Amino acid sequence: MAKTYMAIGGHIGDMELTCGCVLADQAVKGNKIVTVALTAGERGNPQGVTSQDYRVQKVKEAEEFASMLNGESVVFDYPDGELPDDECVRFQVAELIRKYKPCAIFTHWKNSMHKDHSNAYKIVVDAAFLAGVYDGDKIKGEKHYSPVYLCENWEDREGFDPYLIVDCSEGYDLWCKAIQKHWFIMNSPSFKYYDYYTHLTYVRGALGKCKHAQCFNVEGYQKFQRIKWE
Repeated sequence: MAKTYMAIGGHIGDMELTCGCVLADQAVKGNKIVTVALTAGERGNPQGVTSQDYRVQKVKEAEEFASMLNGESVVFDYPDGELPDDECVRFQVAELIRKYKPCAIFTHWKNSMHKDHSNAYKIVVDAAFLAGVYDGDKIKGEKHYSPVYLCENWEDREGFDPYLIVDCSEGYDLWCKAIQKHWFIMNSPSFKYYDYYTHLTYVRGALGKCKHAQCFNVEGYQKFQRIKWE
């Protein structure tokens, strides 16, 4: 039976880069992928394009990426840079977790240069807990708990420990094609996203004795536990 993997980022593109190769690998193996962006990341708009128009473009890019993995894309309405750290968004995320019932959730590491990233971490960790235990009327659906894995991101480096190395070699080619749908990944004037993240899979793969890999951290209580995604 196919399993579901959910990736929840602060902006469109965050998870596609940091755990996208693992998602593609699971898609190739017949599992279901759901990407969730808590904001669109529209304020990284190219010169000559309004943030409103760039939001429309980025939502389409997220849909194209997910479609190439035979998955689904969800984008929340919160403005880029203004993701609230509140109860409401936690309930929204918890409801999605109950709806899709993922076997694993990926999100940001706790320390980041971006407020939306650090807020996303807090929101997702709390939402995963709420989805598994809350029995009030603010969250629809049956209870479901999913472990949370924290992605390696050049913008979230402080204190990150690459605790888990996950072989994603089978999904590498699909991932490379899919991330090219994102304008900023291929064209950002401030950072070479495509080069950095594709080459990083070789580095992490070398450590994991495989061709391509991505790394994740976990909370302390998750360490020294058996992890089985297959």
